[in-house]
Amino acid sequence: MIFSRRFYLIAVVAAAAAVGCSRRASEADVHADHSMTVASAAGGSGSDVASIPAGASSVAERLAKSPRHGEFVMIRTGPSDSVRAWVVYPQRYTKAPVVVVVHEIFGLSTWVRGVADQLAADGFIAIAPDLLTGKLEPVPGSDTVASSAATAAVRSLRLEDVQRQIAAVGQYGMALPAAEKRYGVVGFCWGVGTSFASAVESPAGQGAAVVYYGPSPATPSLARVKVPVLGLYGGDDARVGATVPPADSAMKALGKRFEPHTFAGAGHGFMRQQDGQDGANLAASRQAWPLTISFFRSTLGR
Repeated sequence: MIFSRRFYLIAVVAAAAAVGCSRRASEADVHADHSMTVASAAGGSGSDVASIPAGASSVAERLAKSPRHGEFVMIRTGPSDSVRAWVVYPQRYTKAPVVVVVHEIFGLSTWVRGVADQLAADGFIAIAPDLLTGKLEPVPGSDTVASSAATAAVRSLRLEDVQRQIAAVGQYGMALPAAEKRYGVVGFCWGVGTSFASAVESPAGQGAAVVYYGPSPATPSLARVKVPVLGLYGGDDARVGATVPPADSAMKALGKRFEPHTFAGAGHGFMRQQDGQDGANLAASRQAWPLTISFFRSTLGR
């Protein structure tokens, strides 16, 4: 009888330990893709590197094979408007911070959805709003709009409306049962001005902004920035690069956190066009994405 009780206690302890190990392994798996591929990024030569978002030429294939759950939702952003958004969830058992992904001038494309999927692979709930909702219909048989039409429509958007909608999307994300009460914003090209502007507005709950190769706001407005900003730029993108030193100087003088990085030889839009600039765009992408994830983890939490 004593032996049976001891055997039972040992079995209970062993089962509990197994559950703990399983949970720790599951938590580690959330970031296993990232850590393994960052190490391999220095040596690989292909443009389809699993630790960073896929380039435009391979994103559809990568997205089709993703094991993560993504879905379109409608998010109320004001008394009389809503936006369609692509939401991707990470595979983890703990609550996750939220990242709002602001699309380029081409609208909510498959490539932007691929960026959101990679953020989820790195442990975040990613939400990519379609800021052209209700203004353009997708090309028949696809989920994206024609790039020429999107470019014209984006230029007609009012900045105050865009910022209101991004803030509403952030609030929606934080209210999800699986989310932490903190979010960041990342933008690309046209979306950079929008994401940097979100840092200027710094609505409740926003903890960081990441800007990819887009112009900085007017210097006087930087005094209103309340969240850390990471800037990632191509060395061969002189038009945008000219706006970085004034912003850097102003942010330093104001005592605000701005971390600009410029990648030699990379052009504008390097993360999308990873096969451009004789390898410099891919090299920049491999450096920029780990900086992005590290920055969001330090400001938003893991």
